[in-house]
Amino acid sequence: MSEPLNVLELFAGIGGMSLGLQRVGMRIVGHVEINPFCRAVLHRHWPEVPAHDDVRTAAAWWHSQPRPRVDVVAGGYPCQGESTMGKRRGEDDPRWLWPAMGDVIDALRPTYVIGENVLGHRTRGLGRVLADLADLGYTARAGVVRACEMGAPHPRARLFVLAHAQGSRCPPGCFEPRGHHSAVGHPQERPEHPGPDRWPAEPAVDRVAYGLPDRVDRLAALGNAVLPAVAEQIGRIVLDHHDNDR
Repeated sequence: MSEPLNVLELFAGIGGMSLGLQRVGMRIVGHVEINPFCRAVLHRHWPEVPAHDDVRTAAAWWHSQPRPRVDVVAGGYPCQGESTMGKRRGEDDPRWLWPAMGDVIDALRPTYVIGENVLGHRTRGLGRVLADLADLGYTARAGVVRACEMGAPHPRARLFVLAHAQGSRCPPGCFEPRGHHSAVGHPQERPEHPGPDRWPAEPAVDRVAYGLPDRVDRLAALGNAVLPAVAEQIGRIVLDHHDNDR
């Protein structure tokens, strides 16, 4: 049996992306998250995984001691500048932290990159991301996934960027959006909807963080979190490509 892919998640929040990728067999080896409440949630559910608080110094932190190789760098880089709400400054927004994520990718040279953002990113910032990935030696594609396609009772469309190091075999159409929903993945392989009145808690997460009473922090963390079922589907696409590339 092959070794699992090791994941470093940046802008990890409460670990929705990590949970989904872990479900498909990937191994979480590091988190980077600036919010103390979210880091407490991450520590509760991944107590053995080291966590850092600043993506801008994450590469130096990772190299500061012996650590596992990183096969996948994943992260939902801050999207306030790309959202259709607000001032829509895009790359000029001081909260635009894709360059910091790019620096981590450049320093760690993972085989795969998974990025997540809002739909407004398609016209504000995505071109820069794809160009930077190409300059770093990656082939990248972008596509949209809707939470309802994965069984959630709401649409919550998100843009995902998937990239792999050039030199890996990538047949035509790999990482391309598939299906008439323009979703990354296989929309026809949807899990059964849990029911119209309830979206069940994620296993072992229990509506984000039991034992931590900060309601405002919990709600903010939920609003920013990647739906684990969506991350799980993204993880399957990466693993399919990885298996075919060996």
